[in-house]
Amino acid sequence: MAGCVSIPSHTARNEHARKLAIDRGWVSSLINTDNFLLQAYVPAKLQSAKELTIYIEGDGLAWINRSTPSFNPTPANPLALKLALQDDKPAAYLARPCQYVSFDQSPNCSQKYWGSYRFAPEVIHATSQAIDQIKLKFGAESLILIGYSGGGAVAALAAAQRMDVSYLITIAGNLDHQAWTNKQQLRPLQNSLNPADYADKLQNIKQTHFVGGKDGITGEFVARAYSKRFVSDLSNSIVVMPDFDHVCCWQMYWPDLKNSKVINDEK
Repeated sequence: MAGCVSIPSHTARNEHARKLAIDRGWVSSLINTDNFLLQAYVPAKLQSAKELTIYIEGDGLAWINRSTPSFNPTPANPLALKLALQDDKPAAYLARPCQYVSFDQSPNCSQKYWGSYRFAPEVIHATSQAIDQIKLKFGAESLILIGYSGGGAVAALAAAQRMDVSYLITIAGNLDHQAWTNKQQLRPLQNSLNPADYADKLQNIKQTHFVGGKDGITGEFVARAYSKRFVSDLSNSIVVMPDFDHVCCWQMYWPDLKNSKVINDEK
């Protein structure tokens, strides 16, 4: 009971994200797709952009503990949103299915979509539809997709199905969930697509994958397992931050990382 009391309510988590966005001059945008209503945040003053960066959120509050799923996956710490709000170039934020929205608004939501179906085909399809609509708002021609944690998997899977992604960046990304569940002794995500299985379609997309040296959740081993699926050598695209873990200290150092020589040389 004590553990449950310490978790902010769904309403409080929603309000936290909304306030973060408003404080930086961003506004909410709800996007209808075939399967889900998805929450996005975009700058209030939209500017046309030839290249647009879209940040995709992590799994959020998917689990209360190792064996207990939550009733709502809205993140308590929306890290991808915090990173997006620091971007000094045209950018937008996209949440995952069932985050922020009520189940009345998005009737297809059920716990499976933050469980074994978190990277299911219908999730990736909805994400890509939302990306299309955000891209249209900005009049963009090409995209940089940035995904945090499970959002890294979604970004990679969306990129594998699109022709307009110029750059894929992940932060603590779950890029090979089969390697992840094996290593962590978790139940396999049997109903989810696995980014590592789409190496052939991602082969020619420029990539950078940031991982924390102290990340005990999706550590360097996940990125290495993913890179082994590629014909080209992806080892140089994996950037290990020795003192970072799954959450710390991406927000603090993101402006420096985003504008680093690593990324700009790749681009």
